Amino acid sequence: MTDFVEAIEQGHALQVVMMRIGPETFALGAGMVREIIDPIPTTRVAGARPHLGHVVNVRGNVVPLADIRERFGMPMEAATPDTRFVVIELDLDGDPTLVALVADKVFEVTAVALESRQPAPKIGTSWRPEYIRSIVKSGNDFVIIPDMQAILN
Repeated sequence: MTDFVEAIEQGHALQVVMMRIGPETFALGAGMVREIIDPIPTTRVAGARPHLGHVVNVRGNVVPLADIRERFGMPMEAATPDTRFVVIELDLDGDPTLVALVADKVFEVTAVALESRQPAPKIGTSWRPEYIRSIVKSGNDFVIIPDMQAILN
């Protein structure tokens, strides 16, 4: 079990990397983030799922590039000067796997109080609830803690 999941289950504060994708703010457990890089050239993968349609070369490793807008029903957007690739490591099918996520902007590493977490609403959103681990309050904003395994599988 990862430190991220244990922190959520125990209700402790969690160190997260805050980022924006489309109009939403997401928080990824800082322990899963390996690096944040400027956008680099991508290679299209024929027949790949829409949200995993490209790969990138990260330090000599072929890494799938995930744009999770499709999973959340968000429109695709062109890259801006703030766009970054957030390289994360996940346990997918029992293997540690690197995946690069497209982020419109990466804000900061911060702690979120998990006692403020709430489950994703079951109605009123276009998101599939299984893609959201929980929603937490950060300042005056709500921040989505995504379930990256569910989104990418």
